[in-house]
Amino acid sequence: MEAPSIQSLKNLSTQLEILSTGDALLLLSERFAGKTTFSTSFSFEDQVITHDILSNSVPISIFTLDTGRLFAETHAAWNSTNTQYHTHIKAYYPDHTLLEPFIQTHGPNSFYESVENRKNCCHIRKVEPLQRALKGNDVWITGLRAQHSAARENLQQLEWDETNHIIKYHPLLYWTTEEIRAYVDEKNIPYNPLHDRGFVSIGCAPCTRAVRAGEDFRAGRWWWEDSSKKECGLHEHKN
Repeated sequence: MEAPSIQSLKNLSTQLEILSTGDALLLLSERFAGKTTFSTSFSFEDQVITHDILSNSVPISIFTLDTGRLFAETHAAWNSTNTQYHTHIKAYYPDHTLLEPFIQTHGPNSFYESVENRKNCCHIRKVEPLQRALKGNDVWITGLRAQHSAARENLQQLEWDETNHIIKYHPLLYWTTEEIRAYVDEKNIPYNPLHDRGFVSIGCAPCTRAVRAGEDFRAGRWWWEDSSKKECGLHEHKN
């Protein structure tokens, strides 16, 4: 997709700002028919968006990235979502021609050994499959929230992703954790039970732990790394 003009992006953003989440998703699905997709990791936020899409039959495709190292609880949430909404969420997996040589050379847990190894693992298990999933689409819906990390506080709800050449829309960017949880409870939306055990941002099992009282939202991801901007490469933001 060619980058839209700044003005056209601003005009679309203005339209979306006055709409409810459901109506905003519907507008995008109509404006970019057949080319709007949503990536879910079955987090609280993603389950809210999934509910709005599937319960209202909004024509937006949904996919997930199965890295091969996910928690059993994440797979359980995936299965519960398929069952409750009578759907089959499509999964993208790592390219075995990339993963197998990497594991052969570095071993299954090399991400603990260096940031470079960890980023390479993330690229193979997440970034490359994401690129395949986004191919042919014009709009990528995400569950990013400003409250998740300092790096996301200055995000725009609608933005151009130069890396993937796609428009990104973050419908829940300004929602609080309390609002997300209340919506999940009100609508009886299935969710990952790890959230009840202190897990905030849930990724691969070897790389995710529960967050302790007073810790940052992202403290549970790659906790062995000394960095305030820990990302896997799916969402790269330039401040």
